[in-house]
Amino acid sequence: MDKIIIRPMTPEDWSTVSRIYVEGIATEYATFQTECPPYTAWDASHTKECRLVILSGGVLAGWCALHRVDPRWCYRGVAEVSIYVGEQFRGHGLGFQLLSALCAAAEKAGYWTLQSTVLQDNAASRALHAKCGFRLVGRRERIARDCHGRWLDTYLMERRAAADEPEGFKKL
Repeated sequence: MDKIIIRPMTPEDWSTVSRIYVEGIATEYATFQTECPPYTAWDASHTKECRLVILSGGVLAGWCALHRVDPRWCYRGVAEVSIYVGEQFRGHGLGFQLLSALCAAAEKAGYWTLQSTVLQDNAASRALHAKCGFRLVGRRERIARDCHGRWLDTYLMERRAAADEPEGFKKL
């Protein structure tokens, strides 16, 4: 078994992170995005904390990050999850390790709710989130069209922190 390392993402990781993101976009069931933004735009839209990468055998195999769902103060502890595992590394449990680490880091940073929007055809992502303690809180029917014009549903999955005021709550 290859040695697994989870560490904070750095700007130097972007070339591999963006390649993995493009692989996710190509599946047409990981995101509604049709192209990868430049690093500056991606960086501006995601929180500075809770950006992680997973390495398998020294190779960057996946990444995850958070972005705030709403800028208002009352929602400061609520963030949406982005998680992607490289095509050649899928199905080996790396997503579970990465999402578990993200959940722990988010609680340490003070987030009380993590949410994830999962496209209807992404059963693997729904199962991964459920395995990491996310629960299905809703289904949005015919909420968006894919690049082929097909209407799609999304599932909203949510994970609450173990404590009402997680460890880093006061920092937010």
